[in-house]
Amino acid sequence: MNIKIVPVILSGGTGSRLWPVSRQSYPKQFWPLLNEHSLIQDTAIRGQKMGLQSPIVICNAEHRFIVAEQLRDVGISDARIVLEPVGRNSAPAIAAAAFLVAETDPDAILWIMAADAAITDEEQLGLSLEAAVRAAKGGRIVTFGMQPTRAETGYGYIERGAEIPGMPGVHTVSRFIEKPSAERAADFLSAGTYLWNSGMFVARASVLLSETKTFEPDIFLNVGEAVAKRTSDMDFERLDPESFSNSPEISVDYAIAERTALAAVVAGNFGWSDIGSWDSLWDLSSKDTDGNAVFGDVFLDRTRNCYVRSDGGIVATVTGVENLIVIVTQDAVMVTHRDCAQDVKKIVTRLAAEGRKEAAEHNRNYRPWGFYESLTHGNRFHVKRIMVKPQQKLSLQKHFHRAEHWVVVAGTALVTRGTEQLLIRENESIYLPLGALHRLENPGKIPLVLIEVQSGPYLGEDDIVRIEDDYQRE
Repeated sequence: MNIKIVPVILSGGTGSRLWPVSRQSYPKQFWPLLNEHSLIQDTAIRGQKMGLQSPIVICNAEHRFIVAEQLRDVGISDARIVLEPVGRNSAPAIAAAAFLVAETDPDAILWIMAADAAITDEEQLGLSLEAAVRAAKGGRIVTFGMQPTRAETGYGYIERGAEIPGMPGVHTVSRFIEKPSAERAADFLSAGTYLWNSGMFVARASVLLSETKTFEPDIFLNVGEAVAKRTSDMDFERLDPESFSNSPEISVDYAIAERTALAAVVAGNFGWSDIGSWDSLWDLSSKDTDGNAVFGDVFLDRTRNCYVRSDGGIVATVTGVENLIVIVTQDAVMVTHRDCAQDVKKIVTRLAAEGRKEAAEHNRNYRPWGFYESLTHGNRFHVKRIMVKPQQKLSLQKHFHRAEHWVVVAGTALVTRGTEQLLIRENESIYLPLGALHRLENPGKIPLVLIEVQSGPYLGEDDIVRIEDDYQRE
């Protein structure tokens, strides 16, 4: 393809139906659920394989370092990572990408997609994309409709109209349909003219902006201003918070796709799934002779048609277990029947309503320098495991309510304590009294791992006063 095509990857979802693996702090797009790559890595690699432009990734500020690191890990170091100050659904995010691209090339074509979808036949995807690009060059806003293979109630549908003259494989859109009941989904499947709505779009930047201005002028005005007033933050582009927050919160389907006269659809058959539930992951996963998909430390005994995943301790299923989903993480266990996989989201809602941090946060918390995870805690103490990547360091900081004791178990730590700088090696330790100015750094070539014991009357993460920070965090 000789026209400029820019992949736009939307990475704002939380994937609550894949709880407890997918949570707000580390959602499903960052997990390797199907192969050695995470979903966002697979999404970015597709564009790279096709020789397209470097991607634009729209995400929230909390995930920016995760996105950057995961893309670097697969050799993509030139992505434009754009930070939303608040979530406003897909229409404002897409408008921001269109404004950015239009600054240098209004006729460039955007290929808009979610960060968390799976595609199994990339050759067929390429053919569908070629048809969509031809239509987009002609001024159409094109979506991909997937050929249904079952009466799915978890997807929206598109009713396909007539083929557009001069655009083979491209059809008009008769209507978009919300997620249907089981009975309606069965009718759609038998009719043969209904397609699953993939949520992917292909269109020129200028066309998207023109239709946004027509149908959602407040989005056009406020997002345009947010892009014009954006600031640079290391390798990230921050949209202006006030302007972007003033934008309406609406999906691109409601804002444009269902209202424009330019909508078109390309029917695809390239093994797409939005991986919206554990049951859909079971469908996509390799299985044993009894129909079980297994990940992690799992033992099965006379078990059939189950999805069993352990990211924590050993999981065993015994005699007569069938059609279940069993998920184990370090701090949560979830069990449901495969037919009820869509209901996992309801549990997350209940956990959040009761103020349970497990609804949104993992036990392991990722930071730009590495991660930390809680090992145990009680009255006036908290024990953590901390990993610092080579050549990285934490902020220069102090605490008002806690003292800390660090024990190095792997690697070497360079510790700033007040005016001192001390090299702490494996099996050595250091004490940091309450109020002491301190910093932890890994000067070596292997990960630094230490055990941190906090003690004091208040041990919250907000008891950190940063004096200096390489990552420009507050």
